[in-house]
Amino acid sequence: MADFRSDTVTKPTPGMRTAMAEAVVGDDVFGDDPTVNALEEKVAGLFGHEAALFCPTGTMANQIALQLLVPPGGELLAGADAHVLSYELGAAAALGGVSTRTWGSVGAALDPDGIAAMVRPAGYPSNPTRAIAVEQTHNLAGGAVVPLETLTALRGKVDVPLHCDGARIWHAHVATGTPLDAYGRLFDTLSVCLSKGLGAPVGSLVIGRRERIAQARVLRKRMGGGMRQVGILAAAGEFALDHHIERLAEDHARAQRIAAAFGTRAETNIVLFDLSETDWDAPSLTAAAEEQDVLIVPMLPKVARLITHLDVTDDDVDRAIDVLKKLLAT
Repeated sequence: MADFRSDTVTKPTPGMRTAMAEAVVGDDVFGDDPTVNALEEKVAGLFGHEAALFCPTGTMANQIALQLLVPPGGELLAGADAHVLSYELGAAAALGGVSTRTWGSVGAALDPDGIAAMVRPAGYPSNPTRAIAVEQTHNLAGGAVVPLETLTALRGKVDVPLHCDGARIWHAHVATGTPLDAYGRLFDTLSVCLSKGLGAPVGSLVIGRRERIAQARVLRKRMGGGMRQVGILAAAGEFALDHHIERLAEDHARAQRIAAAFGTRAETNIVLFDLSETDWDAPSLTAAAEEQDVLIVPMLPKVARLITHLDVTDDDVDRAIDVLKKLLAT
């Protein structure tokens, strides 16, 4: 199978497995797993923040961050197609009691003035806006990068905290050359993923001020995310940071080759197939491609997605282009 379903399907590399096997561990609930502590310090430093907390999933990391910024009943602003709202099973409301309001589904093309105009101030009887969430890169916009100048403008126009769902922020860094700490200083909290693109088997981190991350540890425990000798997994994440960031350019090049074959565009490692002008729907195309050993996913009724990653080869790309061209021609 040529598996393009997600960049989460990668297997640990031999070097990563060695790092995991040799990891020095402790009990992370007591704060004495040295490998976890080193990973958290490293990631916080990369983004110019004081502290970070290792979490099992990106959804947990996002939801912890939102609860740090938005009290129960408080309002979060986000894009209508944001991952924190569309693909996290209503966790903001169910777990945090967070009220949400959205701007139009414009993907990475944010309008700082428009978003700033939506911010509600405190005062009876309104529900004040407590935070704004931005996604980098943007999944449903085909891995598009929100430009640094746009984020900088947004930061300058609002006086509420900003959260970055940075699951694939590594891709934005590699695609544009923007330093990670340049992103970090614009946001009050960030979540970053080690198992999307970087090839780790599991793990994300919440990043922020030291006192916020201390509270994040409480929230993680409350959500059932307290972990013990988790340095085995943290070692995989540290290996990924040391060896798999710059190689993301290879994934981008392969995605761009696929996109070019179909007259579309890929800014990073995600290719979206807009089927609105065809007789195909996304589930049917997905099923037909799987019959020919190419795995993709339906994202919307008429939108299918393909993602390149560490385990995708040039031969896989050739096969995907060949299979999908023949299917879309029918």
